[in-house]
Amino acid sequence: MPIAVYVLGLSVFALGTSEFMLSGLLQPLARDMGVSIPQAGLLVSAFAVGMVVGAPVLAAATLRLPRRTTLIALLTVFGLGQIAGAVAPTYAVLFVSRVISALACAGFWAVGASVAVSLVPVTARARAMAVMVGGLSIANIAGVPAGAFLGQHAGWRAAFWAVAGLSALGLVGVIALVPRTAPATGDDAPSLRRELLIYRDRQVWLALVTTALNGGAVFALFSYLAPLLTDTAGLKESWVPTVLGLFGVGALIGTAIGGRIADAHLFGTIYGGIMASTAVLTLLALTAQWPVAAVTLSLLLGVTAFTTAPALNARMFNVASAAPTLAGATTTSAFNIGNTVGPWLGGLVIGAGWGYPAVAWTAAALAALAVGTTAVASRLHQRSAATEPGTRVVASSASSTPKPAALAKTDTATAAEPCSTT
Repeated sequence: MPIAVYVLGLSVFALGTSEFMLSGLLQPLARDMGVSIPQAGLLVSAFAVGMVVGAPVLAAATLRLPRRTTLIALLTVFGLGQIAGAVAPTYAVLFVSRVISALACAGFWAVGASVAVSLVPVTARARAMAVMVGGLSIANIAGVPAGAFLGQHAGWRAAFWAVAGLSALGLVGVIALVPRTAPATGDDAPSLRRELLIYRDRQVWLALVTTALNGGAVFALFSYLAPLLTDTAGLKESWVPTVLGLFGVGALIGTAIGGRIADAHLFGTIYGGIMASTAVLTLLALTAQWPVAAVTLSLLLGVTAFTTAPALNARMFNVASAAPTLAGATTTSAFNIGNTVGPWLGGLVIGAGWGYPAVAWTAAALAALAVGTTAVASRLHQRSAATEPGTRVVASSASSTPKPAALAKTDTATAAEPCSTT
């Protein structure tokens, strides 16, 4: 795996820490800002909305710009957004800073994912994406619990300053180690019109919906995990960083498993991970009042949820291989559509007075729907493969969408050849 892929994963660690750390900061932040827990939870949705909008917009706007320059600019804006959040005098200012940070985060993820995929062969896409997703997993292991610890002992603003420092570290890594790439010219030059054609494919939309439902299931619960642990399971607030860390350990384990098996068993990985998440969320809804069960199932949810992440990312790049930049942007948007809708639905359930276990039931329902969309996508994939004579399907992960010869040539060059340095 090229060193640049690991540098991108390190940068994603900073981005992921900012995105998820509010799960451990909701209570001190709500107290300081004078807002309710559901209102504080909307800051999670605000970040997700920025990611949904920012990924495709910034991917399109920067399509013809040098990838490395784009990554540097976006990471700089993200770091400045963290500083703005750290000094925010009001809830409204903090809300706006989260949206701006999210826009930069979305653009970085979309462009960074396409760069990571371009640096490895087609058969290693899931492993490259596992490194990127691994940055999110480590953010949950180290970044989110550390943010919660800082929030409890130094104030929630200290967590924002820490992420700003991490962003600066990632920026140094990108400048030093991510290669410059020569802009493509002629027929190989990026074309927004050509990339937009991927949205004619039903498989792209099914991949988008599945990713959104899976993300919604996970973050409907994860966004309110801290109050569930304290108010329902009866744990002390000091336990929250530890349990969030366990979720992150589970996420890292799941990412490692998914990265290992997804290239060879794509649909099996998606099926297995989402079905297991459905079961874990259902058990959590039934046993959330017992501390041991709540802690154990939080760990298991990290494993099951992140096992699917490399496979879901690789699936989108497979079905949208003619548009690698928009493929990364679409995956980012889909994930964060779920990250927006999930906490919103969870807030509605809490606001209705049904309690935190009801959030787990809501999350389980979303996961069950994702199993259904995966089944439809798998059936369509098998049918398409069966009706294309001479097509050899490799590991159930090849794109079922035929491409023009020019695009196929471009894809092969992009996937198999590392970016040249200048």
